[in-house]
Amino acid sequence: MSALEGVRVVEMGMLLAGPFCGQLLGDLGAEVIKVEPPGSGDPMRRWGHRKVNGRSLWWPIIARNKKSVTLNLRTAEGQALARRLIARSDILVENFRPGTLEEWGLGYEELSQDNPGLIMVRVSGYGQTGPYRYRAGFGSIGEAMGGLRHITGYPDRPPTRVGISIGDALAGTLGALGALAALHHRTVKGGRGQVVDISIYEAVLVFMESMIPEYALTGYVRTRTGSVLPGVAPSNIYPTADGQWLVMGANADSVFRRLAQAMGKPELAEDPRFATHDARGENMELLDELIAEWTSQRGIDDLLKILDEAGVPAGKIYTAKEMLEDPHFREREDIVWKHAPGIGNLPMQNVFPKMSGTPGAVRWTGPELGQHNAEVYGGLLGLSESELAALKDRGVI
Repeated sequence: MSALEGVRVVEMGMLLAGPFCGQLLGDLGAEVIKVEPPGSGDPMRRWGHRKVNGRSLWWPIIARNKKSVTLNLRTAEGQALARRLIARSDILVENFRPGTLEEWGLGYEELSQDNPGLIMVRVSGYGQTGPYRYRAGFGSIGEAMGGLRHITGYPDRPPTRVGISIGDALAGTLGALGALAALHHRTVKGGRGQVVDISIYEAVLVFMESMIPEYALTGYVRTRTGSVLPGVAPSNIYPTADGQWLVMGANADSVFRRLAQAMGKPELAEDPRFATHDARGENMELLDELIAEWTSQRGIDDLLKILDEAGVPAGKIYTAKEMLEDPHFREREDIVWKHAPGIGNLPMQNVFPKMSGTPGAVRWTGPELGQHNAEVYGGLLGLSESELAALKDRGVI
């Protein structure tokens, strides 16, 4: 039994933030019914850097464990059918621009009349209130407004991006967290639902550590520092003899002493320039040069063996190749192989977090468009085959 077994989620919206929230809930066992426009579906069905047989390799992941139904929410019949479906659900996840669902008669006030226990996760660029709420908002804009872009990259170059859609992922993750908190509150406090208002920029902002008070109280503005943290050393990437990069963090005094011993230079730990945390931070560039001189004379595997035996945190920079070959990934079942329609077997990251008593699972990959129309509209809502056929003819489903 999965942790969220028996919880029904309706997912409305497309692309990343809302669907990632739905993916997380589905991974933990919820029944997730994804509502897509007839004919076209979610653009994620076609997105991705590489395709197999013309099919996205991203779709099987972000739509896994979901049921797909088609529904034209711009029609009165589609809106009425959506209300019936939501009335029988626990959670609604949507990421339309604020005001869109209200225009369709599907705002929280209307929906909660039918379903007082409804939890509505609303994901948008800027939130449901405030002067920017009606602006179009993508993950990249939220990352910039939330402070992440300004501190990402190297100081002598323009701000860069993280290599994944991190703003959308953070918003989806916090949307799932909010949904679960609201679900717990509903269960123990009397059955009422509520709105979980998630903006992408705030989902980024909440991870910005002490950036705000550093500026407000001391005038310090964090900026781009590349691969180092100012004042924290050694904590960097270092070249190896076989052309790879070693990631190492040895900034604590005791760990640095072990590193110095492993390097065959125990005197470094007594050198006034490196003996304390503050001193190492002040002499970071010199210290990194000394360490790089040592690492560049050895291969990555040799270095990892030496540092592991010395108790110094270090590792390779992994690509997908290393992940698929690594025995630790294999032992913890971090990668699972699943069949995807039109593609065949493909590997993907497994469910996380891992739960000992009620583990989640990848039960199936992203479904075909409208694959579950009969099951949901017929089995759950009780529409007959003739009613379904008529709705399809009219372009409602």
